[in-house]
Order: sequence, then C-alpha cells, then structure tokens
Amino acid sequence: MRFYTHSFAYTCGIDLHGRSIYACILDREGEKRFHRRLPCDGEKLLRVLEPFRGDLVVGVESTFNWYWLADFCEEAEIPFALGHAQYMKAVHGAKVGNDRVDSYRIAALLRGGTFPRAYVYPKEMRATRDLLRRRSFFVRKRAELYAHVQNSNLQYNLAPIGKVAKAATREELGGHFPDPDLQLSVDADLELITAYDAVISKLEKSLKRRAKVHDRATFELLKTLPGVGDILGLTVLYEIHDIDRFPRVQEFVSYARLIRPVNTSAGKAKGSGKAKIGNPHLRWAFAEAAALFLRGNDEGKKLLARLERRYGKGKALSVLSAKIGRATYHMMRRRTVFDPKRFLAA
Repeated sequence: MRFYTHSFAYTCGIDLHGRSIYACILDREGEKRFHRRLPCDGEKLLRVLEPFRGDLVVGVESTFNWYWLADFCEEAEIPFALGHAQYMKAVHGAKVGNDRVDSYRIAALLRGGTFPRAYVYPKEMRATRDLLRRRSFFVRKRAELYAHVQNSNLQYNLAPIGKVAKAATREELGGHFPDPDLQLSVDADLELITAYDAVISKLEKSLKRRAKVHDRATFELLKTLPGVGDILGLTVLYEIHDIDRFPRVQEFVSYARLIRPVNTSAGKAKGSGKAKIGNPHLRWAFAEAAALFLRGNDEGKKLLARLERRYGKGKALSVLSAKIGRATYHMMRRRTVFDPKRFLAA
C-alpha cells in the first residue's frame, strides 16, 4: 500500500456520485473551510476551489466515475489524488457513514498523509484500455452462448457436434434439433454468436492500430514472450501502461495477483491476505500465457515437471505464471526481448 504524502495548505476531500458531489476543504490545522453538496459541474466546483488554488490538493475515492474529475483537475492545474477504494477502511469501516462524513474523512486522510493512493491512468490511453476490457466482456458472453448450444445438445443426448466457434459447425446445426422451440433457441444463440464475431473482430483491429500509435515498441516487445500474441500483448500493455510505477518486481507480481498474500503476527502465519486486491486482467493474461507456453514446448514441460516436484501439481502452473510475470517486468524495465535460455535456467 502506498500513501499520498505530499503536503498542501488545503486538502479537499470529495465524495463522488453520479449527479452530485460532497466536498470538504480542510486547512493545515484541520479546520473546515468549506463543507457542502454540489452538482457534478466543473464550473461550479472551480468557483468553490478558486480561493484555495494556490496550495490545494483534491482527493477522491476510485469509484466508477472519477475520470471527469481527474481531467477537470488536470485542466485546472490542481493536484489530484485517487484513493484505493479497498484500502480506504477509514471510510468504509466506520460505524456511521454518509456523504458529509465520508467527504470529511477523505480530506482528513489527505491532510494526515494516510490517503491510500491508486494509479491515475492517463486520459490519452484510458478509453482504449476500457475498450479492451469491453472486448473481453463480449468474448465471455460469446463463450456462454457456445456452452449453451453444447449443453442443449447434451440435454437431449443427440449426436455430438463440433466446435461451435467454427462457422462450418454452426452451418450444420440448422435442423439438428428435433424440437422446433429448441431449434429456435439454438438459432437465436447462433445469430448472437455471429454478431459477436463481427463486433469482436472490429474491436480487435482497432485495438491493434491504437497500440501501434500509443507504444508500438513495447507492444512488439511483449509479443516475444512465450504464448503471448496480439490479445495478451494488448492486455499486458494497457493494464500496466508504465512499468516504472512499480519500483520492485515484488510490487508488480503482487499487483498482477501472481503471488498469494500472507498475514503474519509474531512470526506466525495468520491466514492469507486480500487476494482480490490487484488487477484481474493481468492475472488472466499471465495464466493464459503459461498455458500457451507449454503447448508444443518440450523444454517448458520439463520446467513444469520440476515445478510440480517442488510445489505440487496444483500449484506448479501458478508458479509458472508468476515466473512469466517476473520475466515480463524485467523485459519492460530493461527493454530487452525474451531470453528462453535464461528463463529456463533461472
């Protein structure tokens, strides 16, 4: 956990909602200078902040709609701090909570240097990252349709069908199901799958073009990793953005959910920590990369066998994912391509 420790004469804590905000401004002594509800209007907010702009920081919890406020502060040249929602226990864990109280607590955390900091993703690449995540959402929905077609076939113990992902298989399913309502249900699935195919293909082409504009060198560098193609390369590129924000490799693998957090007290383990804090998209990308690394790779399978003897079969693949994550970190920091000999020997 990292804290926002910069000192300012005034700290503004904002409890942000869809149509309104509750702002609280504290001075160095902790006295309230402003504490009121406002609409989500940049001009009105700027008028409130104007008397304090000379030495002011604005802080907000990382809710779904923080983008516009970060952009507003950047345009107004006001320092902005984004709070990690899961670490802000002083807000969520309080006995009493409302907009007025929460805005004051956010301002107090900023003033005291205990504001848990989250990464403010730059607006130039933010929409592309969100588009990539939207593409993943569509892929999952398409997979659900694949599964429903196969399950419908198994429910009635009909002749096996091929992979629904193949267009040729989908063409053969016309009239495959004897019940007309079941056939209509499957036809609806197939129509949606065809529509998803077109949308996903369009998004992927656009994402690859944008990656070459934003950071072509890093995108091509990432694709030298074993098992990493366009989609996994895009995911790693846009979910990390700036590898220098992780001073140590341990911080990176923790962020990517590649290690298991453990709580200790007096030298004794007290269970695992909050395993869901971090980036699930990177966790998925490195897990996929590990599985693809083993495909047709005899040396990779030997490495997995060694890991299985040391860590057990259930944990070996996770260890391999973490190993690929560490290799990615060092590649991006050193700007070097993947070295398979060094990877297998380490």
